[in-house]
Amino acid sequence: MSDRTPEQSHRRESSASKEARESALEADLVAAELDGAELDLDAKRLPILARVYGVLVLLDGLATLPIVVFATWYSVHEIMTGHVQVDAMSLTFVLSALHAVVLIGNAIALMIFGVLLVLNRRRYAARWAYVLMPLTLADGMLSLALQGLGWNVVLPAIQMVILIVISVTADPGLREERRLQRALRRMDERDDYESAVAAGMLGRDQSGKGYIALDFFNIFWLFTIASIGGLAIETIYHLALYHGELQDRAGLLWGPFSPIYGCGAVLVTVCLNRLWKANPFLIFCASAVIGGAFEYATSWFMEVAFGITAWDYTGQWLSIDGRTSGKYMFFWGLIGVVWVRWLLPRMLALINRIPWKVRYSLTAVCAVLMVVDIVFTLMALDCWYGRMSGNVPDSPAAVWFSEHYGNDYMAERFQTMHIDPSKAGRM
Repeated sequence: MSDRTPEQSHRRESSASKEARESALEADLVAAELDGAELDLDAKRLPILARVYGVLVLLDGLATLPIVVFATWYSVHEIMTGHVQVDAMSLTFVLSALHAVVLIGNAIALMIFGVLLVLNRRRYAARWAYVLMPLTLADGMLSLALQGLGWNVVLPAIQMVILIVISVTADPGLREERRLQRALRRMDERDDYESAVAAGMLGRDQSGKGYIALDFFNIFWLFTIASIGGLAIETIYHLALYHGELQDRAGLLWGPFSPIYGCGAVLVTVCLNRLWKANPFLIFCASAVIGGAFEYATSWFMEVAFGITAWDYTGQWLSIDGRTSGKYMFFWGLIGVVWVRWLLPRMLALINRIPWKVRYSLTAVCAVLMVVDIVFTLMALDCWYGRMSGNVPDSPAAVWFSEHYGNDYMAERFQTMHIDPSKAGRM
């Protein structure tokens, strides 16, 4: 028998009712904030530095486009009139022509991007940032292939960093995710966070056209996970194929990373993100073509930039210049089906396990470390190429790499790579 008086019971019921009303009100506020997320994606202005950068890239594009177009026209005119003799089939000429096309495309994209930043069209600015990233990467890679690693790649590298920062700042999807994070943090119930993750709200393509949101956060972690997983699979495959022979098949100077698998996973994800519910045979065919083309392009670039041959499939079924083959295109197709239909949802769930408090800071730190690893790898390969081509190191950086990452170290670290400087297309 309860010894509470009716007045005490009434007070407790009133207190419980008040708490219930407050909880309901808080939930309504959170829901209202989430429902209004789409309404003000362009309402908040971009930082002043982003708009200043927009003015700079607009001016850069306006200045660069006529210069590149005129230089290209003048070069073609000189060749056609016979004043300049060139071998149109030479590797250096082909690379120079490709570089001119990329520079023209980059200048046009920069002008559009600059206008969008100045006008505060953050949704479209974020999309054009993602368009500019591969153009900037192509600019840097072709410059590297033609002139080697030097100051010529500094500007593309700086532009890539700025594009990443602006895309993260302006991308409406990431803004909405941060808004969700703040809203859920205010709710004391842990179940609300877990149900949001379980429902796929974090990192999912909110437009419904694809499975995963193609933002820097997701793409970076897909690249990292695939780089490690791909290296593990290739190492096990080599062990099984060559009766227990252990070979170091890493692609970066430090760490267990094979960037060709990371880039391949990102490329397949970007190209097939909207086909994640499609027929597996369609995904297989598309992945086989994408993977084969990517493998061919990677082999070609490594050869023209550094004279490196990392694999040779000559003599295999449907071999194309030894750079790819029907066998490995078939493997790319299988991997694509498994990745798109089975692994991608699990990769997103794994990414979502990163704690809220360190979600973006951890990604930023890991991205910086990955960039440092990639840059030092390119510098080590460039110095290795220089030594193999007979160039005596004459800079402090070249001497340092010669002392710490000499020919023996590089040959041991990159056991699948062989350098022949005569195959490179440098000027």
